[in-house]
Amino acid sequence: MKKLLLILTLLTGSAFSSDLDAFKNIKDSLNIAGGTAHIKCEKEAIKNIMRTYPDISITIAGGGSGLGIKQVSSKMIDLANSGRTPSDAEIKKGDLKLYRFAIDGIGIVVNKNNPLSNLTTKQLQDVFSGKITNFKELGFKDSQINLYTRDESSATRKVFWKKALNKSKIISSARVVASNAAMKTIISKDKNAIGIISLGLVNEQIKLLNLNGVKPSVDSINDKSYKVARGLYLLSSGEPKPLAKAFIDYMRSNTGAKIVKKYGFIAVNE
Repeated sequence: MKKLLLILTLLTGSAFSSDLDAFKNIKDSLNIAGGTAHIKCEKEAIKNIMRTYPDISITIAGGGSGLGIKQVSSKMIDLANSGRTPSDAEIKKGDLKLYRFAIDGIGIVVNKNNPLSNLTTKQLQDVFSGKITNFKELGFKDSQINLYTRDESSATRKVFWKKALNKSKIISSARVVASNAAMKTIISKDKNAIGIISLGLVNEQIKLLNLNGVKPSVDSINDKSYKVARGLYLLSSGEPKPLAKAFIDYMRSNTGAKIVKKYGFIAVNE
């Protein structure tokens, strides 16, 4: 029995470490920046890599998908995080290579104590265009809506504008938030807030709304009943260097898929 347990332990350890083997002979640094939805799961991956191989240094920052695309195109960073597919012009200018590793939904969120639970597409368009400015217009008590959005370089905003708002107006007075993490903090503290966020960042601190009666979830994204979703990409300018390639492969490995699922995304093993 002891011998069998030892064999199982060795096999389990081997299976766990195999996805990290590509980093074995690398001594280098890697800089990643851009979209903020990616950060939580990539931070866990980076921790696994650097703990196993201390000669490797990997840094990660936000800034939004648009900024990440610009920075990787000018070779200021090694890899960009993007929550949208770059345009043909961006791909050509930066010689961009795209590597999708996850699918993410974008949700509408309010404070956890807000009684609102569902919005129709028309109501959502009216809220974000400024036609509806008070919760009483949605059937609740008289209270001004504090509207939050992301900056124009954010893929979260662009995908939400296209797929949830059908490219209708976002009022200029909406308060701009720098990241998905910052959005979660703000919504959790503002009882009159309505905002947008990556589903991977949603937790009990905030309340996720249904859209047209459909709850945003992994299942509803998979069956396409919830359509406000996008791919999460890693981008390189030209062919990625060995450490960047190893990181991309790790995010798309079985271990990477487990990390991706842990944070509420849909894994893409391609």
